[in-house]
Amino acid sequence: MTEPGNITRARIVATERLIAPHIRYTPVIEIAPEDFGLDFGRGKDAPPLTFKLELLQHAGSFKARGAFANLLLREVPAAGVAAASGGNHGAAVAYAAMKLGVKAKIFVPKVASPAKIAQIRSYGAALVIEGERYAEALSLSEAYVAESGALAVHAFDQPETLLGQGTLAKEFLEQAPKVDTLLVAVGGGGLIGGMAAWVAGEAKIVGIEPEAAPTLHRAFAAGHPVEAPAGGIAADSLAPRQVGALMFPIARQYVAEVVLVPDEAIRQAQKDLWRVMRQVAEPGGAAALSALLCGAYKPAPGERVGVLLCGGNTTAVDFDR
Repeated sequence: MTEPGNITRARIVATERLIAPHIRYTPVIEIAPEDFGLDFGRGKDAPPLTFKLELLQHAGSFKARGAFANLLLREVPAAGVAAASGGNHGAAVAYAAMKLGVKAKIFVPKVASPAKIAQIRSYGAALVIEGERYAEALSLSEAYVAESGALAVHAFDQPETLLGQGTLAKEFLEQAPKVDTLLVAVGGGGLIGGMAAWVAGEAKIVGIEPEAAPTLHRAFAAGHPVEAPAGGIAADSLAPRQVGALMFPIARQYVAEVVLVPDEAIRQAQKDLWRVMRQVAEPGGAAALSALLCGAYKPAPGERVGVLLCGGNTTAVDFDR
């Protein structure tokens, strides 16, 4: 087995030991496909779907892993930390900073959901809401870092971020060792990059992206990260314009494919997660399931699929409307 760059299994194990006191060991649950109206051609004999409930993580998403990894593996200056985010990363950095007694300033675009904005504020971080999309918030954050000397904590293109997210794959496969395939939502790629570095070909990893924000899909087609549209229902979490440079070679080596899903399928996945499991996921958090519901990903007979529910930061929604 080859290991991608410095995002190695050994470093992921060491990172897990470091952040373990600060994060939740989130549960997994098996659900029959027929509960979602799926049979994959096997009817009641289809293997169960294995869900990892990472939306129960501190600050409401997997991002807490990368946030704590950054703050614990790097030296934090007196000026504290700064982060740009569509919402979840900002909430995670703000939460980690609060717990570790560190100053934090978070930059989010106007597209960030009210739930995420309120959450960041609740953790005591300074908050700047400016720009239409993540890229603008990132530029503002970078200017602040240059001026203040704060430590920049990147949402996805940072070794420590990838190492933190890699702990999620380790945990998932230890809990569900029979899983053949992991379905993982993709935005900037920190999550799928870190997870792929751990899995390293021992299971199949499939990236799920909104049709309106095909960042990794476009990068695979071009052979390198390129700009992509940044819209759709999950724009506050899965639309950074392009994937990170650090994750791309990992993804090219270990991500089997990337499938695109329409906004309608993501919304249906949110509804079905509530109907079947009483789990409220944000659009990005429901994207992995949507690929099964709309047929963008079709498991082979007997294939055991793991579905990552990666975020739940959303306002309460009446799904019956």
